[in-house]
Amino acid sequence: MTPLPVHFLHAPDGFVSAPIAIAMWIATALVVAYAVRRTNQHLDERAVPLLGVMAAFIFAAQMFNFPVAGGTSGHLLGGVLAAVLLGPWAGTLVMTAVVAVQALIFQDGGLVIMGANIFNMGTIGTLGGYAVYRAVAGILGGEERGRLPAAAVAAWLSVVAGSVAMALQLGASGVVPLELALPAMAGVHALIGIGEALITVAALAFIGLTRADLFRLRDLQAA
Repeated sequence: MTPLPVHFLHAPDGFVSAPIAIAMWIATALVVAYAVRRTNQHLDERAVPLLGVMAAFIFAAQMFNFPVAGGTSGHLLGGVLAAVLLGPWAGTLVMTAVVAVQALIFQDGGLVIMGANIFNMGTIGTLGGYAVYRAVAGILGGEERGRLPAAAVAAWLSVVAGSVAMALQLGASGVVPLELALPAMAGVHALIGIGEALITVAALAFIGLTRADLFRLRDLQAA
């Protein structure tokens, strides 16, 4: 039995079966292709430099780990942060680029499993996280009032949801029984999600104080 990677979502090759890896590559390719189309249609040209800046920031921030219980560690994923600033589709492309560069250049995550890693962090974490963000912000009276608490909830949930997806992929691959993978992955990432929420809120609060116009730039797009 392959040891369970409870402390990260950048899974290496060998943790999912070939059919699951292929299926996740297909799903990821479809989502990314649609994200490219939506971004090309609706991205304001003034936001183009922000894509590069956001990708560089998330890439650099992911290099710093924070300790979690049991000797494990976690790091920022950044999907919700990217989606709040850029919109969900452009944010998905940013996260795809970050995960791909980390795998291709720094060997942080395998190549065969990269489709699953992009899907878990770049699709679930960004598209799913943004959906939660908008829903919670709406309940709290809109983005201006509810931006930070909504981002905190969405950021935390994005990490947990990504870990649950990874556990399901492990279980479907027969690598680790689902009854072991699910609580192990979700339990540790529930703690990592707290760090994700704190970093996301801190970054958005700083941007709100210094460059609030960036939020209005995202609103010019048909997200």
